[in-house]
Amino acid sequence: MQKTIQKRIGHEARTNRWGYFFVTPFIIVFCIFNLWPTLYTFILSFTDLKGLQTKFKFVGFVNYFHLIKDPYFWGAMGNTFIIWGINFIPQLGLALILSIWLSDIRLNLTGKGLFRAVVYMPNLLTAVSVALLFRSIFGFGAYTTSPANQFLRSLGIQATKIDPITGETVKQAIEFFRSVAFSRGLVAFIQWWMWYGYTMIILMAGITTIPISLYESASIDGANSSQTTWYITLPLLRPIMLYILVTSMIGGMQMFDIPFLLTDMMGGPDYKIRTSTVYQYNIALGRGANDYAYGAAISVGIFIVTIILALIIFFFLQDRSELKKKKGGAV
Repeated sequence: MQKTIQKRIGHEARTNRWGYFFVTPFIIVFCIFNLWPTLYTFILSFTDLKGLQTKFKFVGFVNYFHLIKDPYFWGAMGNTFIIWGINFIPQLGLALILSIWLSDIRLNLTGKGLFRAVVYMPNLLTAVSVALLFRSIFGFGAYTTSPANQFLRSLGIQATKIDPITGETVKQAIEFFRSVAFSRGLVAFIQWWMWYGYTMIILMAGITTIPISLYESASIDGANSSQTTWYITLPLLRPIMLYILVTSMIGGMQMFDIPFLLTDMMGGPDYKIRTSTVYQYNIALGRGANDYAYGAAISVGIFIVTIILALIIFFFLQDRSELKKKKGGAV
């Protein structure tokens, strides 16, 4: 018996060694390209490194005191939340409607797999190519010859202004990217268009985990589709929607490609689509500032704000009934 136990222990030890062998390459790559840059960014945030300097000195919390009082950082943070909110609400709403519609057993729609693939397809495109596509459609810097203005001109739709000399009304091309509302709306639309298919797939995966017996019992009791959706589907999808909300908020805080490339790479017009990550890039790498230390502090600030918001969302939206059950069981 003792020999058998020793053999088993020796076999498990050899198996564990092979496990460490196969995991080691990932750990090395992770430490070099993820863990060390993260730690180095945190270290830089306490220094004065900028420009072409190779040496720096530690300055304590100076960069963080500056960050707290920086109106441009908080303005960029506000832009981020506005654009994310305009994007997330219709994204979740449409994805929820489509996921329930395509998962309804009573409808038994044909071609659901093809429709799911078509809806998910925008998520496969790179953000850079999509941003440049919409930039060319609406003609940033070349409004007169833009496809959007040519189409609107064919419909007789043009912008008007009064000539200051003659006082006559003059028609001209619409300068789309001079409008804050349009620019913000376009960024939010692109984000929504690219990600609502992914959200729909996640919600459909959550719906498939709901036992069919619940729907069958409700149907026998005379419940219609809207009632089963309201009293069965939505309550049981709450954990999935909490996950989507948190991950979407984290992704929204990292929104960079679309607002950066869509206009002047500075968040124009009037810096109203300058998100927090675009501001960080402009400080650390753009505009010739090369203030790496303050850029690192902005990065850490974004991380802290993201963590705080995620905890707040999780606290207020978690299932209170489950917490009460756990506390009752513990007592």
